[in-house]
Amino acid sequence: MGTTNNYHVEIDMQQKAPKGEIACGDVFQSKIIREEGRTILVLSDGIGHGIKANVLATLTATMAINYSTSHTKPEVAAQIIMRALPKSSDGKESYATFTVIEIEDDRKVRIINYDNPRVIILRGNKEINPKEYELKVKGEENVGKILRCREFNATKEDRMVFMTDGVVQSGLGGTRYTMGWGEKNVSDFAIKQVERIPDLSATKLARKIINQAAMNDSFELKDDTTCGVIYFREPRNFMLITGPPFYKIKDFDFVTQIKEFNGKKAICGGTTAEIIARELDLNFSQLKHYADATMPPAAKLEGFELVTEGLLTMGKVEDILENYTSETRLENSPSDEIVKLLLQHDVIHIIVGTRINWAHQDPDQPKEMEIRKYVVKRIIKILEEKFFKKIKAEFV
Repeated sequence: MGTTNNYHVEIDMQQKAPKGEIACGDVFQSKIIREEGRTILVLSDGIGHGIKANVLATLTATMAINYSTSHTKPEVAAQIIMRALPKSSDGKESYATFTVIEIEDDRKVRIINYDNPRVIILRGNKEINPKEYELKVKGEENVGKILRCREFNATKEDRMVFMTDGVVQSGLGGTRYTMGWGEKNVSDFAIKQVERIPDLSATKLARKIINQAAMNDSFELKDDTTCGVIYFREPRNFMLITGPPFYKIKDFDFVTQIKEFNGKKAICGGTTAEIIARELDLNFSQLKHYADATMPPAAKLEGFELVTEGLLTMGKVEDILENYTSETRLENSPSDEIVKLLLQHDVIHIIVGTRINWAHQDPDQPKEMEIRKYVVKRIIKILEEKFFKKIKAEFV
């Protein structure tokens, strides 16, 4: 999610399907409504396993997101969702549990939970328990069905851990956790991790919890297992510069803005790097060659994390981000290094120079410029929608 009032909301989710299943029966969906300053997250767990469970969970999550977007009362939305889910042939109802988390830009958080494990809320390394209220699901057919709701105002260094049954029931029937891992143990485990590493990222905490759940089941999970973490923290800034400014006369202003930026910086594009080096009187150092022979080597420029070739690298960055999942392991090619930097930061300033290099006398140059703009716009869209990054882009 974006950064407001000088704090950032980092969100990540890790997931494993049980042994032998291709599709995961847990579904996570999210939506950012910028004009209202709201982010909605839904985690749904479809009954059973595999494709059928995935369909039920997808249907539930999609409807829950849509009803939350249009401010439908949760107890009414739940009734409509339950009515929409197909009944199984023996007349038993097919159902999916869900957790809806709404985060507003003023840090107001609302949690609505139907039959999923409780969301663990940590303030630093202590668990806090905002008062819970219950909403009865509307409709005679839903007697006894209850939504558990909590609301609170988040502060910096708060974390929220949301999950499906696979986490709390891991280890069930084993010697260590006969009754399953349980909410209390998950909470204690999360607290211990945060005590060890106070600035532990959302991704790493979610991954540690999932890995522990898998260990509890001797690495053969019996159920779809999902864990998500939301972390409110200080934003981290990063600047990516690609392409020289359109007007040569602007070189000085362009470089001054880059010089004054407080945070890590990287450059995609040789000409751009040369202008910056010239204006700031910096020296290039040793080129770093990569195992991937198709990629030109990267250079080092004092004060910058990385200097790479331009368009090819940006194209590969787009490709990696597009296909990125919780299973992706990044290599150390120039494009992978740029992706690592993008994912490690929250507020990303992208400066896109629009000068055409006439020295090349290349009739395709204007086309190349259009490609660069297109690639950058695609990268921005993926970073905002898939990774909840706040992007400040400038075309100069």
